[in-house]
Amino acid sequence: MKKLCVSLFALAFVLVAAPAFSADIELAKKSTLESIVKAGEIRVGFESGYLPFEMTNTKGQYIGFDIDMGKQLAKAMGVKYAPVNTAWDGIIPSLITEKFDIIISGMTCTQERNLAVNFTDPYIVVGQAILLNKKHEGVVKSYRDLNDPKYVITSKLGTTGEQAVKRMIPRATYKSFEVETEAVMEVIQGNADATVYDLPLIEIMQAQHGEGKTVALTEPFTFEPLAMAVRKGDPDFLNFLNNFIRQYKNDGRWQQSYDKWIKSDDWQKDLQN
Repeated sequence: MKKLCVSLFALAFVLVAAPAFSADIELAKKSTLESIVKAGEIRVGFESGYLPFEMTNTKGQYIGFDIDMGKQLAKAMGVKYAPVNTAWDGIIPSLITEKFDIIISGMTCTQERNLAVNFTDPYIVVGQAILLNKKHEGVVKSYRDLNDPKYVITSKLGTTGEQAVKRMIPRATYKSFEVETEAVMEVIQGNADATVYDLPLIEIMQAQHGEGKTVALTEPFTFEPLAMAVRKGDPDFLNFLNNFIRQYKNDGRWQQSYDKWIKSDDWQKDLQN
């Protein structure tokens, strides 16, 4: 009787598990991972202009921290890297409508975005910092000191910099710009009091243009993990990407790219004006 019960249990398990297993196979076949391998290329969406993550050099080539990682991802998959430069305000809709396969574009994992796309594990963590007009040096020491209507603060439209201003400095007078460098130049030229943006860009712009004109407050006041974004309902692709990120961050390639693009500024002379 005991053997019969075990056999009946095993049979029941097979009957119950078979449809689920079959469904999993069908899900795997529909994965973006499979379509990328079949197509022989991975189409990567980003917006060029976010220093030092994705930029355009004087030869018209895309360069930067994210670009290097995207190329290494393509190599790991044995396919061609196909860059797709896309306006930021349409980048998530373009992913959803399959204009490309993945977003690697310095995108912060926010709960709002997570409602529309799925994120990988973070590949780097940054935060919002402040580039301050020098006339406020010593008076404004943190974002809290800017929470006054007399201060004009800039950032890029649709970014976490803009969200940080609205959420954490709500009383300030806010001006948004389509391009982050335009928001920065408003401060450098004295038309605004401060700009809020990701720390790497703040440090770069201070070094490039801010000497004698601005002060960088480089202590981040937000926590911002950057990750790759993919369409929902694709666990196989997410699994591959998370394993890739883990390998990339721990075999020396991530650190090599970080040293090249974030710790050094040698690449700046090659940028397209």
